[in-house]
Amino acid sequence: MGDNILVTGGAGYIGAHTCLRLAQAGFTPVTYDNLCNGWESFVRWGPLEVGDVRDAARLDAVLARHQPAAIVHFAALSDVGLSAARPGAFYDNNVGGSTVLIEAARRAGIDKLVFSSTCATYGAPVRLPMDEDHPQNPLSPYGRSKLMVEQILADMERLTGFRSVVLRFFNAAGADPEGRIGEKHEPETHAIPLAIAAARGERDRFVLFGDDYDTRDGTCVRDYVHVLDLADAHVLALRWLLDGKPGTVFNLGTGEGATVRELVAAIERRSGKPFPLELAGRRPGDPASLVADTRKAHDLLGWTPRYGLDEIIDHAWAWHADGALRLKR
Repeated sequence: MGDNILVTGGAGYIGAHTCLRLAQAGFTPVTYDNLCNGWESFVRWGPLEVGDVRDAARLDAVLARHQPAAIVHFAALSDVGLSAARPGAFYDNNVGGSTVLIEAARRAGIDKLVFSSTCATYGAPVRLPMDEDHPQNPLSPYGRSKLMVEQILADMERLTGFRSVVLRFFNAAGADPEGRIGEKHEPETHAIPLAIAAARGERDRFVLFGDDYDTRDGTCVRDYVHVLDLADAHVLALRWLLDGKPGTVFNLGTGEGATVRELVAAIERRSGKPFPLELAGRRPGDPASLVADTRKAHDLLGWTPRYGLDEIIDHAWAWHADGALRLKR
């Protein structure tokens, strides 16, 4: 294997898929994770170092042991609703942990970091699709915490030469087609696994939050992007930095949104039958439509998503039907 790459949060959903792609690209991913939202069994392509990104001494020891060429930073609390209930915890973990990590990296002589950010930094769209210059007005402490880290990283590059690529991804979905890893959260809050659980009879219904939006069928539009496409983009961003290129920001999505009803229809096609739905009111802060403009990632990184919605559903269905049931902490 080639260079070691420290992957914070590498035992989580997107982090683990990125470790898979890093290993396939010839790197050795070193997962650094406190396992509060991750799974030890997801760490299959390199060593695991258990630790918290707020623990400077632990980071110093791990960085000295593995001497990574760069860092890919996923570790964060990420539940939008929970961030409204526990804003202090999100700022402590996401912002405080990131600053501790950056300073530990600098002490170790590391000046390259890929940051897994989010479209939640944009807030409600003022134009669609949303490009990287779209105004950033987050609607939640989660989105604001990610924006703060982006601003810290911009200052670090301008003032110290610490370079970073920020990846603002839209709705991560799907699973490894070979069923080795997939999406699993406790509790589960994401639409696709919840809808699949309803289709499989593991939940009594799937809830539609609002059907009176100004969209083609009244339900929210979201840009679902396959988790392995996101992982590929993280590897390309890493190579961008290793090639000596300056820090920058990229959106990651498909550029094609699907409504919630279209998502339900795709899952019904996969299951072969309808499943129970419940209509509820709109959730506060839910924009009608979120769709990425990804031309910059295509033009500069050479990144193009390979998987569409039906493939995302197929891979997620296979995972939830088999792989997730075998998973143990």
